[in-house]
Amino acid sequence: MKHLLYAAAGLAALTFAPTGAKTEDAPWGCQVLLCAASQNPSWQGVPYCVPPMKRLIAAMAKPGFDWPICHEAKAGEPGRQEFEDCPAGSRPTSSNDGNDNGLRRRNEEDQCVRVVDRCENRGEYNRLYGDEDANQRNGVTVRSISGNSDHFGNRDNRYNGCKVQVTSPRPRRANPWFFDIPNDKGVEERFWFNLRT
Repeated sequence: MKHLLYAAAGLAALTFAPTGAKTEDAPWGCQVLLCAASQNPSWQGVPYCVPPMKRLIAAMAKPGFDWPICHEAKAGEPGRQEFEDCPAGSRPTSSNDGNDNGLRRRNEEDQCVRVVDRCENRGEYNRLYGDEDANQRNGVTVRSISGNSDHFGNRDNRYNGCKVQVTSPRPRRANPWFFDIPNDKGVEERFWFNLRT
């Protein structure tokens, strides 16, 4: 919260002239930036923030939308990361096999995949992946690896059949949008937000 106060104070000092201007008089891009950076509560819980953010959401639905920029803050347009990072030992991959009738974004890395040695710790493997019904409910697939090597470069599986490839849905972020806002020392701090009303 302290970081947000510094960012807001610095932004307000840059945005408003010493003529007694109100926060509501800030350029729209600066209103959006300040509201998006609000963390506790999020912008939805700050009455001042609801109108400029709803205006943003409505504008995004129109052709030719350009993100409103707060030039004084040197933050630019926001970034977007739809998914959380995959767990350690996993890597992101796409579930799009081309048979989705265009419903998913091409090459969207919406799954996590990892190689598991089911012989190394059978009890742990069975606890995590041994229930096929639970796997199906949770979108987890387990595929035996055969041949000389897998996607991770593991080679010896053809001799023991222990290694399997486990694919699971990649968790979605609750707040997929972010602004990287420079603090008073010029170091960028990331503020995550969403555009749900």
